[in-house]
Amino acid sequence: MTRNKLYTLLTVLSLSGYAWLVFQLYAEQQNSGIGQVCIFKSVTNLPCPSCGSTRSILEIVQGNLLAALYINPLGFLFVSVLLILPLWIIADLLQKSDSLLKFYHHTEKWISKKPVALVLIVLVLLNWGWNIYKDL
Repeated sequence: MTRNKLYTLLTVLSLSGYAWLVFQLYAEQQNSGIGQVCIFKSVTNLPCPSCGSTRSILEIVQGNLLAALYINPLGFLFVSVLLILPLWIIADLLQKSDSLLKFYHHTEKWISKKPVALVLIVLVLLNWGWNIYKDL
């Protein structure tokens, strides 16, 4: 993937994530939740591994870290990405650098190693089991 394509994609995804969170915060303040948005859960009646991530992020924003961890630990990963990515992209653009692209390629190689991929798959499956157990 080229630098411009990656940075454009990550910028669009970050902006979409922030827009979704603002929308959810507004809906929460108005007590007008939009209901079920997970297609997987709508079809199977089972939560997906990332079900509850938005609620987890909202709890983090409100300072309720234990509640966020209980709802979905992936919320912490998503918050970290939403905070770091835009700053990293801006820094790379200002410095005319491609450190994020290099990190992306390095991470892609690292994740493609079977032992690493296996551990990550097991962690996602454990989180999925946790979501099913909690009946999210």
